[in-house]
Amino acid sequence: MKYISTRGDRTERGFSEILLEGLAPDGGLYLPLSYPKIDDATLTKWRHLPYAELAFEILSLYIDDIPAADLKALTAKTYTKAVYGFEEITPLKHIEPGLCLQALSNGPTLAFKDMAMQLL
Repeated sequence: MKYISTRGDRTERGFSEILLEGLAPDGGLYLPLSYPKIDDATLTKWRHLPYAELAFEILSLYIDDIPAADLKALTAKTYTKAVYGFEEITPLKHIEPGLCLQALSNGPTLAFKDMAMQLL
């Protein structure tokens, strides 16, 4: 998958090129040239996957320049009960019918950014 800047630089870059770059040279953010389509059958298949496996499935749609086995190992090592304190990684608390609260602050720094940054 290739990524381009939101500010007009049409230079296509791979995920590994932009991973630690932050912003594009023109100050823009990187976005994929196109977004993967996820059908209902795939969503149904993903519904009950453990967090690390779901992370791998989603990330592999956007990252094609890191070998799948390496990416799978990274997600398996990153999203664990040892790191987040919960088997579910991001536990879902049912407040009332139709209202839930997703816990995204159980990582090492107790901030939602741990969900993405621990992978680095």
